[in-house]
Amino acid sequence: MLTTKLMMDIDFEDATASCPISAKQFIKWCETTLNSESAQNSEISIRVVSLSESKILNYTFRAKNKATNVLAFPADIYIPGDLIILGDIVICLPVAIDEAKSQAKTIDQHLAHLLIHGCLHLLGYDHEENDQAELMEDKEIGILKKLSYPNPYLSEELNDK
Repeated sequence: MLTTKLMMDIDFEDATASCPISAKQFIKWCETTLNSESAQNSEISIRVVSLSESKILNYTFRAKNKATNVLAFPADIYIPGDLIILGDIVICLPVAIDEAKSQAKTIDQHLAHLLIHGCLHLLGYDHEENDQAELMEDKEIGILKKLSYPNPYLSEELNDK
């Protein structure tokens, strides 16, 4: 059996200068997702941002005047070469920290989930319809399991009861 390793260019920037998770860890989560879902050499940028930057981006691109946990910006350009530019993922650290606390999750569990969610959006997955949402959640759960993280939706189900 011939196996090939995908080439990935993953850029990471912590614009908050306070993220408790290393760039290396974010890159590992991203590589695991891409290896699970894609057979193409890929380029992605990841940026961890403040509340104000998230709010500006969410308003500018989604007309929602509030910060949000994760935004995915698929690339709308094609540049011939070895790498497919998938796009950018923006994670709002303060929102992620608050959500992790309220959902009784560790920050690394929640950030891993948000990053995987963003990567899947860049790969074309969506959750607008129930069947799409179920497929995307199943993909997230499977990738998180590969990374030894629990199902992120179980705690939500318990909180709903």
